[in-house]
Amino acid sequence: MTENIELRHWQLKRDAEDIAWLALDREGEKLNSLNGEVLLELDAVLAKLEENLPRGLVIYSAKKSGFIAGADIREFDQQTDAEQARLGIEQAHQLFARLEALPCYTVASIHGFCLGGGLELALACDYRVALDSESTRIGFPEIQLGIFPAFGGTARSIRLLGGRKALELILSARSLRARAARSIGLVDKVVSEHGSLHWAARKAIAKRRKGHCASRMDKLTSSPGMRQIIAKAMVAEVRKRARKDHYPAPYVLIDLWRKVGDNFNGMLKGEAEKASELLMGEASRNLRRVFRLQEQLKELGKPDGATSQWQPRRVHVVGAGVMGGDIAAWCALRGLEVTLQDREMKYVEPALKRAEALFKKKLRSNAKVSAAMSRLMADVSGQGVGRADVIIEAIFENLEAKQQLFAELEKKAKPDALLASNTSAIPLEEIASGMQQPQRLIGLHFFNPVAKMPLVEVVRGNQSDATDIKKGYVFSNRIGKFPLPVNSAPGFLVNRVLAPYMLEAINLLDEGHSMATIDAAAEMFGMPMGPIELVDTVGLDVAASVAKKLAPDNLKAVEPLQALIDAGKLGKKSGEGFYRWKKGHPQKERASDMVALDILGERLVKPLLVECRRCLEEGIVDSAELLDAGVIFGTGFAPFRGGPLHYLEQSQLLPEVAP
Repeated sequence: MTENIELRHWQLKRDAEDIAWLALDREGEKLNSLNGEVLLELDAVLAKLEENLPRGLVIYSAKKSGFIAGADIREFDQQTDAEQARLGIEQAHQLFARLEALPCYTVASIHGFCLGGGLELALACDYRVALDSESTRIGFPEIQLGIFPAFGGTARSIRLLGGRKALELILSARSLRARAARSIGLVDKVVSEHGSLHWAARKAIAKRRKGHCASRMDKLTSSPGMRQIIAKAMVAEVRKRARKDHYPAPYVLIDLWRKVGDNFNGMLKGEAEKASELLMGEASRNLRRVFRLQEQLKELGKPDGATSQWQPRRVHVVGAGVMGGDIAAWCALRGLEVTLQDREMKYVEPALKRAEALFKKKLRSNAKVSAAMSRLMADVSGQGVGRADVIIEAIFENLEAKQQLFAELEKKAKPDALLASNTSAIPLEEIASGMQQPQRLIGLHFFNPVAKMPLVEVVRGNQSDATDIKKGYVFSNRIGKFPLPVNSAPGFLVNRVLAPYMLEAINLLDEGHSMATIDAAAEMFGMPMGPIELVDTVGLDVAASVAKKLAPDNLKAVEPLQALIDAGKLGKKSGEGFYRWKKGHPQKERASDMVALDILGERLVKPLLVECRRCLEEGIVDSAELLDAGVIFGTGFAPFRGGPLHYLEQSQLLPEVAP
């Protein structure tokens, strides 16, 4: 029978065994998320069930996309002050406590996304069943939004897992597969088929299965003495990745746990008070903006009518150097069949070795590593061109060589294959001029290191066909990268804004500032690495080539780069550039003039900000939002500042950085 409640987002049914089945299907949304209306309806459902108690309650999702992707962060921005936010959190606490106190047995049946508020709701149930699927993801991503789980999730995860395991999960923002979640106790039962979820939930109710409980050792990690020791170690670990003044949330969470980690109600009170303050803070507001920008880029990568039938399965990469080889390896890692071409096998072999190292690091299973290696094939003769759905050129930066290559590739490629160049500076129109069908050529500009950088610039030449550009977005999304639409122009967006930033660092070197000081100044501003280390990582030869093209009037700053190049010092890839590199890390001295770091940081970033505004004015990208997204995900520009143009607007620096 169906319960007589008027619901928009929830569907409640009761079966012959007196089990209540409550499905969330948020109206008008592709993903389930928790907003005020959804929570109010849930409260009404629980009140009805309390009046006529079922044998058990199963909460599940009616959407294919998953259980619940979290709280609706659009509502966060409607909060006007910390007090209003605190009251909202306390209302959620009362609702989840009501679910937890429901006298009947409760089960959360999970498939797909179970993140943030969705996991907090699941933790208020007696038992959790999850589908063992590639799409199942379980975790707390809130720290990436500048807050921490505050609908009772912090307190309940600590009670369930112990303080150390719970905080490690929250601070890492990792999303776990079903089996990994079960291994730590977040999930009680894993099933291999979607149809088995209801059966497993029904059986759990019939047998009143006992869910996971923290072990005695796990509970000890929340004891007063252990908390002091573990909290100190956690702060030290967090400090390696994030400064307290840039990203306060991890430090606030650790301090809260250190003080009241063995007091469930104390943790709930702390969630409401501390998370509401963080929610109103500038860092969280800006990080939520970055999240929205990220979702905007993801949306671009979804197929439309023209590309709905085009599914990239095979990739052919020409050029097995560091960039080409790593693009090929990444595509194979993401499940595509890849052929890698170069002039001789001796040029392909190093790329295959790097690929194997990447697979071992990412997959951690001999069977999966072997499968990935089988998907990546050396192809000196170029036999894979005719079968490929995507063909990527990643040879050296020479116009004539690229023109000749694409003239040959288009003859062999399938009619619907995507033809793309990874050029970093040469205009696409010039490369395409030797083709019979120049409209087929687009740019797919990856960044080094490919496995870490999340962005791909999808470059539109004047001649590029709109459908092929859309294919570029779809392909980028398929391999787990954010596609950024940019117009063909020297340096596109990311290299163009980085060039003046790196050249300013060379100027500071010339003035006598140490390399370590310059890098430390950039990191104090919020950059993930300093510009000197960045030049070494990109490669001095690549940096010099780009700088000569983009800043021909500032060649004096390129001289130190050229001197090192002439000495065979190309940066990280050769073991020495500005720094000596050991085991993938630069050997740095301590920064010498710590007092001036904030001033130097602003000076370093100023040319980048000026160039960002110029790029927007010249139409390199279509909007300020896309530009901010590109510079954040392409350069690592301090996410907590919300993007370079947003930073300019908020800090009112526009008059000061006028060109």
